[in-house]
Amino acid sequence: MPRGHTPAPQSPPRSPPVQATREEEPRLDVLINNAGVFQCPYMKTEDGFEMQFGVNHLGHFLLTNLLLGLLKSSAPSRIVVVSSKLYKYGDINFEDLNSEQSYNKSFCYSRSKLANILFTRELARRLEGTNVTVNVLHPGIVRTNLGRHIHIPLLAKPLFNLVSWAFFKTPLEGAQTSIYLASSPDVEGVSGKYFGDCKEEELLPKAMDESIARKLWDISEVMVGILK
Repeated sequence: MPRGHTPAPQSPPRSPPVQATREEEPRLDVLINNAGVFQCPYMKTEDGFEMQFGVNHLGHFLLTNLLLGLLKSSAPSRIVVVSSKLYKYGDINFEDLNSEQSYNKSFCYSRSKLANILFTRELARRLEGTNVTVNVLHPGIVRTNLGRHIHIPLLAKPLFNLVSWAFFKTPLEGAQTSIYLASSPDVEGVSGKYFGDCKEEELLPKAMDESIARKLWDISEVMVGILK
């Protein structure tokens, strides 16, 4: 494994909710990967991964893989991954995925969002012919507590609150593209695409690099313990 990686756990984590879903639910029609942290100080998950990469990418990667069998047996089914426009400022540094050599909270967030897109495109390739689709989206700027780690000077908070109420989306508005991809007949059979405001959008070349997507998949499998 390249230098800078945290050793993978001895075995893949198996959380009780995932076990219960696989053992008790007869089918799974839609999986929406929407967990996220944003520009937090450097910290690690319980498994030793940098928090933003661990939650925003590896968590989605592992959960999806653990539920993939149920999704396939429930086909036609859909997987939706929530990314961000900020992927444009990220890069995949395979020498330091865990940010142990250097950490920039903005860059690491963007990297995790780029990883979401690369994961989606590689998963779509692997799911061809299964009748399980996977697409990725950006929700826009939404008025939630995702930005709780961003420091805003006390005197600027009234202005920021005014701007957020005027221009940011409500949580319901921010969820519309996720709902669209999860349920609309317009995207039946569509897979591996990137959406915003319920419309397909173009990606930068770095988000469509198949070799990087495959390498990230292979390394992610080792990091979460699917492969040893």
